[in-house]
Amino acid sequence: MKKNACLLVLTLLSTLLLNGCKTKGTDKGSADTVDSTVISQGQIAFTQNCSSCHNFKTDGIGPHLGGLTKEAPVEWIKKFIQDPKAMIEMGDERASRLFEKYKAMMPSFSHLKEEEIDHIIAFIGTKKSPNKRKKLDDPNALKNPIPEPIPLSNITIGLQEISQIPPSSTEGQLTRICKFDIRPDTKEIFIVDLRGKLYQLQDNKPMLYLDMVKEKPNFIPKPGLATGFGSFAFHPDFARNGLLYTTHTESPGSGTADFAYNDTIQVTLQWVLSEWKTDEPSAFPFRGKSRELFRVNMIGSYHGVQEITFNPLAKKGSEDYGLLYIGIGDGAGVEFGYPFIVRSKDKIWGSIIRIDPLGKDSRNGKYGIPDTNPYAKDPDPNTVREVYANGFRNPHRITWTKAGQILASNIGHHNVESLYMILPGHDYGWPIREGKFLMKPEENMSLVFALPPNDSTYHITYPVAQYDHDEGNAISGGFEYWGSAVSDLKGKCLFGDIVKGRVFFVEMKDLRIGHQATIKEMTVTVNGTPTTFVKLCGADKVDMRFGRDHKGELYIMTKPDGKVYKIISATTKAI
Repeated sequence: MKKNACLLVLTLLSTLLLNGCKTKGTDKGSADTVDSTVISQGQIAFTQNCSSCHNFKTDGIGPHLGGLTKEAPVEWIKKFIQDPKAMIEMGDERASRLFEKYKAMMPSFSHLKEEEIDHIIAFIGTKKSPNKRKKLDDPNALKNPIPEPIPLSNITIGLQEISQIPPSSTEGQLTRICKFDIRPDTKEIFIVDLRGKLYQLQDNKPMLYLDMVKEKPNFIPKPGLATGFGSFAFHPDFARNGLLYTTHTESPGSGTADFAYNDTIQVTLQWVLSEWKTDEPSAFPFRGKSRELFRVNMIGSYHGVQEITFNPLAKKGSEDYGLLYIGIGDGAGVEFGYPFIVRSKDKIWGSIIRIDPLGKDSRNGKYGIPDTNPYAKDPDPNTVREVYANGFRNPHRITWTKAGQILASNIGHHNVESLYMILPGHDYGWPIREGKFLMKPEENMSLVFALPPNDSTYHITYPVAQYDHDEGNAISGGFEYWGSAVSDLKGKCLFGDIVKGRVFFVEMKDLRIGHQATIKEMTVTVNGTPTTFVKLCGADKVDMRFGRDHKGELYIMTKPDGKVYKIISATTKAI
């Protein structure tokens, strides 16, 4: 069962509660079963495919599922899985409420086998509703955190399709392309598909450079939603040392974790950081061996290690040269009911870390800790000296401005998407803050509030730009335009919304800590014809990603069709 099906189907609990649904799950196909084989199969399918959005304790991307099958008619759930769009269009009250609440249209899953759905529902049926420790509502919560809509600017960008990555699946999205980067010496473009393939563009044609499926026997791309071959980064001295770094996911227990937590808490998967060494840097495809630098246990399957990158501005001999920045999400630990997993100098989750991959003074002796890290000399033996900054839900992309500032786009929970300016040792607030708003993780995580009067005592660093879920669902990008071919983009930082495919920008001069930059939207054209990414990729969920080449030109990728576009023009109309 695909992730998006789980997201919509299993968000029924909150909707049914809102509707006051009185129909119980007692119709044909009821989840009330005692068949241990069916339940076991359902548990496996749920863990692999649905746990990225849901658990049975607290609300996550969707609500907790404890007690769901006692509230929802099973046949209705099945119909909703098969074609949610049709049910919304026919005016079904529950389906319409889901669409209104989550502001996203999910695709049809008519290809799913009914037996598989039955097994998952049977497993869910074994889970009781948790204790009512959460407030369902709070009169002080902000109904619309950022009421001002994002305005449409007078800038129109022109796109040129330059490549299409080969399909990696025959079901759902054709690809899961997520990261665009360059090799520092040859300036060649590389693109990774989460399902395990790293491609090099040769004359804009994708050629397979590294196959994680073949190289790592324990590699898993499931359950989806950013699991698999997460990221890659060539060492800035790759031409001489032949070092390439990657992250990928493996099944729980595939190896001993360097970063773990109490063994009474579940492990859904492990993220692994690897160093690859080749004696032939010019060879194609990649030929070499890998060594593991560290391994991290994750409570849930999303918010993993999706970003690794080197400072592209650092010169040999400078303090930052060859230091690897790594964005580590909270592993869904907060949504699963373990908020203590983040915002602590003795925890790695929910942080941006910085390591010297060529060093040896880490706890496991496989890499080094830069002396200038904020906690490098902390006397507490429990301190994670790798941490550069913390308090993130999912630091999805890390980029640099021409002025040397670090930017990170952080995917939010239920309300706010944020762009941060990163400073060493700073606390960015998650999970007691979402964007520039108060959140109460021990109560209802779907709600946010105005900052408290004593906010300054928390010493939290807030976003330099943010938008709420009236506008989109997940931020992507955050690249300053460094190029010369599109003059109207100079001085601007581009990003967008992963789900809706909208392209936004802020003025670089407005990006400063303590200030909220004004976000504006750009119009998109292809061959001079206005369009949208929803139309271009033919999917309601665009799954947009950004990239920047060695000349500073910007690119946009879409997962459903695997297409790669280059921004080749921008025009500004007089107001």
